Amino acid sequence: MTIDPTERLNLTMCAGALAVSWLWASPAFAWSLAVGAALEAANFRGLRHSSEALFAGRLPGGWSAGFAVRFLGLTVGIGAALWAGAHPVGLLLGLSMIVPASVVGAWRQRPPVLEGLPSVPAEDASWDRWNPWLARESDPDEDDA
Repeated sequence: MTIDPTERLNLTMCAGALAVSWLWASPAFAWSLAVGAALEAANFRGLRHSSEALFAGRLPGGWSAGFAVRFLGLTVGIGAALWAGAHPVGLLLGLSMIVPASVVGAWRQRPPVLEGLPSVPAEDASWDRWNPWLARESDPDEDDA
């Protein structure tokens, strides 16, 4: 079984959050965080696998059914955890651990910054045609409007 770098970072961050919550919060809070982290880890793994299959062309149709099944499973898991008495804040924190893991993972896997490449001079007229909101040059029709 291979683990994606983002999943590995997520598991590391979840383990750290669980250790801190076990030391500073109640055991019920820590178990709720662990349940939330397990639910979000399973959900993210399913999302990653289905996204890879969709973008590779192995999943041309029925991708929305996979999303619905994963979303339903997550909903049932959250409902079962709350019904069993999970602490709502701990569960929410556990479910949210993928957000900082994804941000840090994307930052760590960013492309390198290339220094010393030629650029357009500041006084070039193409800067006047550039639309920063659309990240492209404006069409002549848009300039007249």
